Amino acid sequence: MATNGKIADFEHTALDAIPGIASTARGTFRTHKTKNLEWRKAQLRKLYWAVEDYTPQLVAALKDDLGKSDFEATLTEIDWMKKDCMFMLDHLDKFAKDDKLGAPAVPLTYSFMSWRVRKEPLGTVLIIGPYNFPIQLLLAPLVGAIAAGCTAVLKPSELTPKCAMVMKTFLAERLDNSAFAVVNGAIPETNALMNEKWDKIFFTGSAPVGTIIAKKAAETLTPVVLELGGKNPAFITKNANLALAAKRLLWGKTVNAGQVCLSQNYILIHKDLVDTFITHLNAAYKEMFPKGAQASPDLGRIVNKRHFLRLKKMLDDTQGKIVMGGSLDETENFIEPTAVLVNSVNDSMMQEESFGPIFCIYPVNTLDEAVSTANLVHRTPLSLFSFGSKAENEKVLNEMTSGGATLNDAFFHASVNTIPFGGVGDSGWGAYRGKASFDAFTHFRTVSETPSWSEKLIAVRYMPFDYKKLKLLTRFTNKKPNFDRNGKVVKGLGYWTGVVCGLGGKSAKGALMRWAIVLLAHYLYTHGGLRN
Repeated sequence: MATNGKIADFEHTALDAIPGIASTARGTFRTHKTKNLEWRKAQLRKLYWAVEDYTPQLVAALKDDLGKSDFEATLTEIDWMKKDCMFMLDHLDKFAKDDKLGAPAVPLTYSFMSWRVRKEPLGTVLIIGPYNFPIQLLLAPLVGAIAAGCTAVLKPSELTPKCAMVMKTFLAERLDNSAFAVVNGAIPETNALMNEKWDKIFFTGSAPVGTIIAKKAAETLTPVVLELGGKNPAFITKNANLALAAKRLLWGKTVNAGQVCLSQNYILIHKDLVDTFITHLNAAYKEMFPKGAQASPDLGRIVNKRHFLRLKKMLDDTQGKIVMGGSLDETENFIEPTAVLVNSVNDSMMQEESFGPIFCIYPVNTLDEAVSTANLVHRTPLSLFSFGSKAENEKVLNEMTSGGATLNDAFFHASVNTIPFGGVGDSGWGAYRGKASFDAFTHFRTVSETPSWSEKLIAVRYMPFDYKKLKLLTRFTNKKPNFDRNGKVVKGLGYWTGVVCGLGGKSAKGALMRWAIVLLAHYLYTHGGLRN
């Protein structure tokens, strides 16, 4: 059922209202009603239908804010969120169920006790979303927060005001208003939110702002999830399919007009392949945009003038040569998918994260040089991509750290909503999506239960201490090392037992011989004869 609800123009939340909004969410959590699984499921079902019923408004808002096509809006935002809700509803009972602990986590000595891990909501959380995928990247964390049993306050990006107001409208209309609220605004409103005490903060955005968020959160020991960005490299070796690499990497730079934290910032390619790769790149461009990129109904626009000018400056400052695209139109914040051939790691195209449909190509002599260069430019990017042989791809994975990686494609590791996604180092902390979304807002509480009848079993712990009893206990519970002081694994009792079990055949005499050898081996082992 489509809704005809009126969407108001963007409006900043009053600063003096923000403490009350946060207080209401905290108070609701203290009622414990959000811990009820049926309540959580009802909220997830309502969120699903809110996205479904407000689809026309969401599609229109994404078109207004980002120039997104209906196809891209549906695929990357609306359907994504509906699948998120359905996945969590299908698996929530399992995710929330206590995990019983036993061997090998619980030693035999304590197996008479009951052990479990209880899944509990962290509390009241703050979710701050970005502008590039304003629906998905704000509501996907909310799915995890609801599933975990948290209450939440959401702060959409002010750079996508239409989307912010649609979400504010349908969340207020459909979800429990005492548990979930939207605060709209810019820096002052975000600062006011950061002055409140939260049980977790989930931020998606730039590294500079993420640093501010992390510093502020540290003042109150508030845990954070930071989903940031990075100067992501792509590697192309002589063993790559150049036509396929060109087509797939170009796709990665045209989704959402390249405003994707996962897309490649630069391509490291063997110098002998450069000309052929550029030919394939332009062929892929013509295939995707037969009438040119600006005339395409599928390519979005840069979110606003400030970001348009930022990208334009990168192109103005480069010392490289434009080998694909290059046209711009400031009147509609249009930037053509553009590739620049550069010859220095200090070029503007290498040193800044583009976060747009522009990227550079940097020739190298060897894969070793490529990996060394990438580690110099950004040691912990959010993503990396490698097009080469299996051995070459494994080398890249082994010698570079990244939040995630895709081999022989562009950012496909982050294109499935049920697989964990997150950064590493200065490209982010923590992960979400699928079960990881539930885990991100959950406290895993270990619970042990000791039966009253077991008092004699644990009497050794009481004063006055009896060292003989402790020694007897550890004789049976402490595992002896199978390695010497140099770290070398030695052939101890287990090895020799296995050897002698094969001796003597199946006869009774053979069995007696085996047992005799085992007993001898045990004697020698306990006296150190087989350990060195």
